[in-house]
Amino acid sequence: MTRHLPRRSRLLLPLLVLALGAAAFAAVGSATAGAKSCGTVTLNEQAWAGSTANTYVTKYVLEHNLGCKVNITQIAEVPVYQAMADGKTDAVLEDWGHVDQQKQYVTKQKTVVMIGPNGVTGLIGWYIPDYLMKQYPQFKTWKGLKGKETIFKSPESGSQGMFLGGDPSYQQKDRTLIKALGLNLKFVSVGAEAAQVARWTQLYKQHKPVLFYWYDPQYLNATYKLDMVQLPKRFKGCRDDEKQGGDPKLYACAYPTYTLEKLFSKKFATSGSPAVKFLKKWSWTNADQSLVASYIAGDHMSPDKAAEKWVKANPKVVKKWLT
Repeated sequence: MTRHLPRRSRLLLPLLVLALGAAAFAAVGSATAGAKSCGTVTLNEQAWAGSTANTYVTKYVLEHNLGCKVNITQIAEVPVYQAMADGKTDAVLEDWGHVDQQKQYVTKQKTVVMIGPNGVTGLIGWYIPDYLMKQYPQFKTWKGLKGKETIFKSPESGSQGMFLGGDPSYQQKDRTLIKALGLNLKFVSVGAEAAQVARWTQLYKQHKPVLFYWYDPQYLNATYKLDMVQLPKRFKGCRDDEKQGGDPKLYACAYPTYTLEKLFSKKFATSGSPAVKFLKKWSWTNADQSLVASYIAGDHMSPDKAAEKWVKANPKVVKKWLT
């Protein structure tokens, strides 16, 4: 048997539904109004393809999922600490361990905050082509270079062998390390990374000797077969940034393995922006970064399109970043 409501109840029911609906709408409106809007986020893109990959993938998610407006600065590794302290940029998504700057801005001034790893492990070292290592297996260690340095002669190095340095804005110690190891090599810089890459890849394609500063992850490592020259073992107090100065012997060690870190300006870290929560959770792998970097630098895809391609292919990863 169907149960019927009294007439008065039937008349009041639509009004009750409308009232409840209005209350629910008001509650949603209040929650939305109370939520912190994202506003503008400024990310710093540094001078290598991996940093571009980091920057544009996070930019895509910030804009499309959180409604942020994203600006991008392009400030070198060391000056960017001051830029964060000054509020000119909010976040660096890949820092390669600048100890002096961390002491000054993170520990002492507390104007920059170390957030944690971005998931990528970095490695810097001396590299040669695989074909050269096969020809000279003694080049597996730096000691094998002694007496054979002139193999690497170039127009810039004169009677010495050439060591092709990295981008001058990068942290490096090779000029001092060469001196500390007593090698007959001349440090040669040809400028930014693009110029360095053009130089060593040309020599590679010509099947000629070349010894150079390089690192991983780097999308070109999937295209060119390179081998690392083993440098002396690390010791307590060994240094990695020759701008610190001091006795060259302090630099006579291999570069460390870097756990790449995320840095925020203190102002941004304490802003309450939803972008902070997202960027804290954001991390990915060497393979992820190298793939996006290859889209950009290898396939000449625009960074925005490369980011979109990766994000759409990896919805589960993105979901973890956002929850």
